[in-house]
Amino acid sequence: MKNVLTLLALVALMASGTPTVAQADGGEQPTLAERATVMTWRIAERTQLSEGQYVKLRRLNVGLLSEMAMLRKQLKAEPANLDQSLADLLQRYEWDVAALLQPKQLAVYDGLKSEFTAVNIR
Repeated sequence: MKNVLTLLALVALMASGTPTVAQADGGEQPTLAERATVMTWRIAERTQLSEGQYVKLRRLNVGLLSEMAMLRKQLKAEPANLDQSLADLLQRYEWDVAALLQPKQLAVYDGLKSEFTAVNIR
């Protein structure tokens, strides 16, 4: 469960940490695709992804964020089911990311999760 909370914190920080052009201009919330792009760039700049890996990771991030939004909407009245569904979703995401990255990239990615968790605790 701690890993799930860690990953949720990582996703939340990565998806909302950098303001987008839309936010700066009109104060609007970024779209799901924009949030996925920010998430992907943050991972890509640290793990040195290839172009193909970047495209695949962005696709994974779009899927993750859209499924998270759907689950939150569907299960908002059932917190226990929501937590379990999010945990399952994040576990699948982690599995897919691990399959996408090379071993050195995966080690950097795991370090990123630790950094974001440490920042979130402080």
